[in-house]
Amino acid sequence: MPIPETFKNRLTLPVIAAPLFIVSQPPLVRAQCLNGIVGSFPALNARPKELLNDWLSQLTEELAAAQLADPQKKIAPFAVNQIVHGSNDRLDHDMALCVRHKVPMVITSLRPPGDVVKEVHGYGGIVFHDVISVKHAHKAIDEGVDGLVLVCAGAGGHAGTLSPFALVSEVRRFWDGPIALSGAISKGEHILAAQAMGADFAYIGTRFIPTLEARASDDYKLAIIESSADDIVYSSYFTGVSGNYLRSSIVRQGLDPENLPTREKSTMQIGNSEAPAKAWKDIWGAGQGVGSVDAVEPVADVVARMKSEYDTARQRLCSS
Repeated sequence: MPIPETFKNRLTLPVIAAPLFIVSQPPLVRAQCLNGIVGSFPALNARPKELLNDWLSQLTEELAAAQLADPQKKIAPFAVNQIVHGSNDRLDHDMALCVRHKVPMVITSLRPPGDVVKEVHGYGGIVFHDVISVKHAHKAIDEGVDGLVLVCAGAGGHAGTLSPFALVSEVRRFWDGPIALSGAISKGEHILAAQAMGADFAYIGTRFIPTLEARASDDYKLAIIESSADDIVYSSYFTGVSGNYLRSSIVRQGLDPENLPTREKSTMQIGNSEAPAKAWKDIWGAGQGVGSVDAVEPVADVVARMKSEYDTARQRLCSS
């Protein structure tokens, strides 16, 4: 499948690091890009909103300087996630800054991103859009996106329920553009498997929460290390959109993970919640791949291990 020019000869692995609310900030994004995978962060992580300008300047300048110092090094571009939803009253402000800084890639979530696509294409950037179904994929393509992020069963945070085998296969029947696949991907062989089933990139979030550079509490990181797939709870209670969360964080707030009520999507709040706990802070998102994580490490070590696992898996297949 065609790979955007933005990525060519700049990646050590076909990986896009998912934007993690609160957790993804410049230190994490910088480390991801410097190790050859696309780093990303939600625009809403920059608080107050004026801080976003500083973050974009910082990342652009630091990555450019690193590339100048070592022209042969594979340094990936970074991406900014924009929530296209009525409750995000910062969208116009944040997009204006993305345009000013010519952010290489914008990842959009929730609503069809037509206006964002026009703005990003205006300066030569690319847009990938999160989808959880064929219906959503069609809508995003109609809006002119450059790529799709298929958020399948087992992905951390807001996630769908479809098997990646099903969704990738169905989307590939009508879309030959770039696909990033999300859903419990945490090892190098998982990345190769994503490519084997028809995706171009693995979209990885949970594995980067327990890293030294991530802005997550020690308790959050430890909870991931101590959890398995059985400890992931799928619920719409906290934000109005169904997602995967760590059972232990729900229990810590005095809630029963087995008896959470549902909420309508129309009640979704960005950076605010009607739930007893603050979903963006106290309830911790994580995917079903937590069982593959057993230590807090620097991003460089995580990527290096994934690269070794990926290469080993390729060699094993080629020799079989």
